[in-house]
Amino acid sequence: MYAIANISGKQYKVEVGATISVDKLSAEVGEEVTFPVMMTVDGAKVKAGSPVIKDVVVKAKVVSHGKDKKITVFKYKPKKNERSKQGHRQPYTKILIESIG
Repeated sequence: MYAIANISGKQYKVEVGATISVDKLSAEVGEEVTFPVMMTVDGAKVKAGSPVIKDVVVKAKVVSHGKDKKITVFKYKPKKNERSKQGHRQPYTKILIESIG
């Protein structure tokens, strides 16, 4: 069984026992968080909401916080001597999916 959950405005496919990285959440490490479910799939049985299924939530536990690998943003305009170089590391939260339903 898996579900499509709405986490921080994005849709993620989640299964019980899976660990996923999502945009940074304001919850502390070890805290339990819940997310609304948009669709569940159990074998051939599909249940979809409009936009979410009432009374069905994904319960997850915050495992850790961190930052992704650095990416380089380089802007360049030829013949104008315009160059700018900037780095960025996106913050994330790792969560462990404990239950669906």
